[in-house]
Amino acid sequence: MAKPAIQKVQLDDAGNARRFFAGKCILVAVGLIVLTALAEYAMGRLPISKSGLIRLWESNPDGPETSQQLADWYSFTHIIHGFLFYGILRLMVRRKGLVPLCFVIAIGVECAWEVLENSNYMIERYRQATISLGYYGDSILNSMSDILCCALGFVLARYFPVWLSIVFIIAVELMLLLAIRDNLTLNIIMLIHPVDAIKHWQMGLR
Repeated sequence: MAKPAIQKVQLDDAGNARRFFAGKCILVAVGLIVLTALAEYAMGRLPISKSGLIRLWESNPDGPETSQQLADWYSFTHIIHGFLFYGILRLMVRRKGLVPLCFVIAIGVECAWEVLENSNYMIERYRQATISLGYYGDSILNSMSDILCCALGFVLARYFPVWLSIVFIIAVELMLLLAIRDNLTLNIIMLIHPVDAIKHWQMGLR
C-alpha cells in the first residue's frame, strides 16, 4: 500500500518543481522586459506619445500615433513573432518541460529586436527602405506592448494545433495586406532588400 503513496509524493514533487521552474522563467522574462524599457529610455525613446495621449488602438497606419500607442496594425506582426519563435524553439527543444525556458528565450529575442528597432540606424533604415517615412521610433509604451503581443502569440501557439497556428499566421498576413498593404513578410523583404515595385504599390494606398 505504500508504493502508490510514494508515487503520489514523487508526482507532487515533480509538479511543484515544474511550477517553480516556470515561475522563475516568468520572473526572468519580466526582468528582461524591464531592462528593455530602461535601455530604450536611455536611448532617448519617449515613455508615451509626445502628444500626451494614451490610446488602446490607433487605426491610421500613417498617422503620428502609430508605433506610439498600446496597439496598432503592426501589433499583429508581433503576435506572429510569438508563433514563429514558439515553432522554431520547439523544433530545437523537444522536451515539453523546457517550454518555459523557450518562452524566456523568445522574450529575450523580442526584447533585443525592440532595442535594435529603436536604434538610430534601424529607424533610418525603416524611413529609407519602407513606406514608414514618418517613423521616428516607438514609444516605450508601444514597445512594451509589442513584447506582450509576442508573448501572447507564444502562449497561443503553445495551445493551438500546428494546423491552426499556420492558418492563423496566413489569415493575419492576408488581413494586414488588405487593410494596410503591409505585413510581416513585406516588412522583412523591404528591410533586407527593398523592391521599388512593392514600395510603389504600397504607397498607392497612401
